[in-house]
Amino acid sequence: MGSEGRSWSGSGSAAAAVAGGGGEGEAAVVAPAPGDVPASAASVDIELPLPEMTPRIIGICKELVRGWSSLDSSRFSIERVSGGITNLLLKVSAEDGKGNKSSVTVRLYGPNTDMVIDRKRELQAIPHLSAAGFGAQLLGTFENGMVQSFIYARTLTPSDMKEPRIAAEIAKELRRFHQVHIPGSKEPQLWDDIFKFLKKASVLEFEDKEKQKRYETISFREIQDEVKELKDLSDLLHAPVVFSHNDLLSGNLMLNDLEEKLYFIDFEYGSYSYRGYDIANHFNEYAGYDCDYSLYPDKDSQYHFFRNYLQPDRPSEVQAQDLDALYVETNTYRLASHIYWALWALIQAKVSPIDFEYLGYFFLRYDEYKKQRESCLSLAESSLAALKNV
Repeated sequence: MGSEGRSWSGSGSAAAAVAGGGGEGEAAVVAPAPGDVPASAASVDIELPLPEMTPRIIGICKELVRGWSSLDSSRFSIERVSGGITNLLLKVSAEDGKGNKSSVTVRLYGPNTDMVIDRKRELQAIPHLSAAGFGAQLLGTFENGMVQSFIYARTLTPSDMKEPRIAAEIAKELRRFHQVHIPGSKEPQLWDDIFKFLKKASVLEFEDKEKQKRYETISFREIQDEVKELKDLSDLLHAPVVFSHNDLLSGNLMLNDLEEKLYFIDFEYGSYSYRGYDIANHFNEYAGYDCDYSLYPDKDSQYHFFRNYLQPDRPSEVQAQDLDALYVETNTYRLASHIYWALWALIQAKVSPIDFEYLGYFFLRYDEYKKQRESCLSLAESSLAALKNV
């Protein structure tokens, strides 16, 4: 981090950098107007080794990135940025022969991700979020991916997220994110998505006999009953509906340490949802992919986050009853987050070629749901009962 006396500027004032402002020695990539984003019918086989997919990626970038069409292929370089459990991210750089270098990010969708991600919803939201200073500028789309401006920042780790100063900035930025207006229906999508996942997850068959045996131990009737009970109870909380990120894990948070600018990226799961769900989902991600839920933030840490979310300018002035209400709301939707990603993991266990233990991830998330169920539901029920007696 920078010196202690420096203040955060956040992604709102970082729009120029996100829009393609280069790092040191790099030129900016010119982003198209939101209504003029080019599209290509080309696709890339994500299962190929990087050297074999390189010519295809260069061709797509020459087609979609303004000013790159006439560059010789020898002027391009490609490096892997990260390979998560859904997508592959690549940094593509080009040199124009005059000493000017510029870079973009190519995001390749994982195979069959359309079973769990609404790409139309994502592409509709990106221009509006970008205009508000979130994420990278969309430069173009192709059959199974997109090209975006490159963000010069590092990806956070789960341990970074709980550092008080970073947690406060995430909270402030999340509030601002929740204020972005995305055209279309404002109906919350959480429960619709969960029931869709449940339907798909309950009819899977695995060729691997051991996987099939483990899969058959799952009671989908039990999960359905749990979801219905949780939905009915959470509906009584009347949580605000906002446009939510829904996947605010450390890998989707980036920080430019030198300029102390924070960025939210990757809006694949973005939709209108419940405020408390988005916050709870973020808190669950303190556990990382290893699902060490002993790292879930304690009450004091949650209240620190809530204060900065509810009143960014004067966090110390937030009323106790507002903190308590958001605590109940968040810890109820904490359960919904576990069910959502547990069911998501089951579908991925069947369709994804990525080397990740998705089936095991289902059990980690659903077991944590069952572990936290009684305390979280009791908290909500007690709060609702107290409100009736007021």
